[in-house]
Amino acid sequence: MPVTDNLLSLAAAVETAPSKRVKPDSPVPTLDQATASRITADRQAQRDKIVLENLPLVKAIAVSVHDNLPAHVDLDDIVHAGILGLFDAATKYDPDKMVSFSTYARHRIRGAILDNLRQLDWASRDLRRRHKQLEAATRDLSGELHRAPLEAELADKMGVDVERWREMMVDLRNVGLVSTSPRSGDPENIPDLDFPAGAEHQPDSICSRQQLRSALGNAMKFLPERYKAVLALYYTNELTMREIGAELGINESRVSQIHKKALAKMATALLEAGISSSSEF
Repeated sequence: MPVTDNLLSLAAAVETAPSKRVKPDSPVPTLDQATASRITADRQAQRDKIVLENLPLVKAIAVSVHDNLPAHVDLDDIVHAGILGLFDAATKYDPDKMVSFSTYARHRIRGAILDNLRQLDWASRDLRRRHKQLEAATRDLSGELHRAPLEAELADKMGVDVERWREMMVDLRNVGLVSTSPRSGDPENIPDLDFPAGAEHQPDSICSRQQLRSALGNAMKFLPERYKAVLALYYTNELTMREIGAELGINESRVSQIHKKALAKMATALLEAGISSSSEF
């Protein structure tokens, strides 16, 4: 089982595990309009104060995410999305749940940034059209020549001169549609062109998995060592309950009990951090 599948399996198991959820608040008596308006204004003022105090947190998270993205993605756009996430966190934060605001806000900020990345158009329609033409030309020439084509051959196939072809390649590289690896003039040493990978390798998906892995790792910090060992052996080493029991010197039933309790504790820790579903990543 790939590591990603293990990660998602653990996330799904934790998500369905029982956890202690906060009981709903008691019904609030009806307030007059003036009092309600004052309370609303106070809440907004408190929210704005929290937002201003935590703006550096947004910048830090945005820079961290931006470091793993193509150069054309604007940092300011990511910061803006993070600020919207911070406003959302400040509005929904409940101090009675005994979770620090920064811990709660980190998740909301990163979520808002990832949502923004998913909505970005990574290349214009014209560049995507040119990329498809390049793919077709490379495929056709490779079949005819039985080797990787030279840049002059590709340019001729696409009906442009070499200088124009190089300009097109720069544009495609800037948006991450082709590899930035240098290509020599020797056809025997020319590697195949790199084209976009599947959706799981796109920046937003990579960041989502990193955040999910980090959230699960933080939740596991609250577990006893034996609980951690059971989860690691089951989800990483892919051992059966019986094999884990033999490894730890306990019976299969006890392994199952530990597994169930570990998932429940992790679910509670994630819920207290404001994470209720793996779909939020």
